[in-house]
Amino acid sequence: MQLNGKVAVITGAGSGIGAAIARAFSKEGARVILWDIDLKAAEEIRQTCASPSLAACMPVDVTDPGQVEEAFRQVIDHYHHLDALVNVAGGSGRRWGDGPVDACTLEGWQKTLDLNLNSLFYCCKFAIQAMLPQRKGAIVVISSVLGLVGGDEDFATHAYAASKGAAISLTRSIAAFYAPHGIRANVICPGLIATPMSQRAQQSPAIRSRLAELQPLTADFGQPEDVAGAAVYLASDAARFVTGAVLTVDGGWTVR
Repeated sequence: MQLNGKVAVITGAGSGIGAAIARAFSKEGARVILWDIDLKAAEEIRQTCASPSLAACMPVDVTDPGQVEEAFRQVIDHYHHLDALVNVAGGSGRRWGDGPVDACTLEGWQKTLDLNLNSLFYCCKFAIQAMLPQRKGAIVVISSVLGLVGGDEDFATHAYAASKGAAISLTRSIAAFYAPHGIRANVICPGLIATPMSQRAQQSPAIRSRLAELQPLTADFGQPEDVAGAAVYLASDAARFVTGAVLTVDGGWTVR
């Protein structure tokens, strides 16, 4: 029970990686608060947690700073402290026109950064305000391998890559500044993971044919549980001496 008794907020917990992290944290004894813009989806995931009665759901649009601030206020009012924040909420900007810089639409750029970067800032800002009086806390940020390396024609979403690279820089800056206050901040960079967000890649024969090259460890997509295991470690006391780390969970993508 690596997280026994800890209070953890997980954003984007209604599906994919966020859902797997919620389940893993509950299995390890945490009291999890599942945030998602889709309350019904979050509630369905809560029911699959190891301890549904110790889990709670909140409908939160993390791109709205007012909603984020109010949601953290409610968490602290109810639980009186916050041990961990896991930032998963985010996504692709292709629907708004994200793509290579010359083709990326202004809407695609702005909305993608709002979804993946501004939301992260809001969540970290208000979580850290709650953690500072405690002089302890752990922040885990889900970024992407595309925040570390460039994407070719199959992965040329430059607003997404910029947002994920900035997420790494922001997290490491938080780690450096707040270390004397007992607050840790670390990043996980997944590769291609089998989630609803990666349906385009999963359904592409061209991308599937490249998996042995892209992720040579398994020549396959990773599973949400692979990322969840890393998040459990980084939020637990086993990682008490770890801050500012960038942990790749990518089947070998970034070591090539």
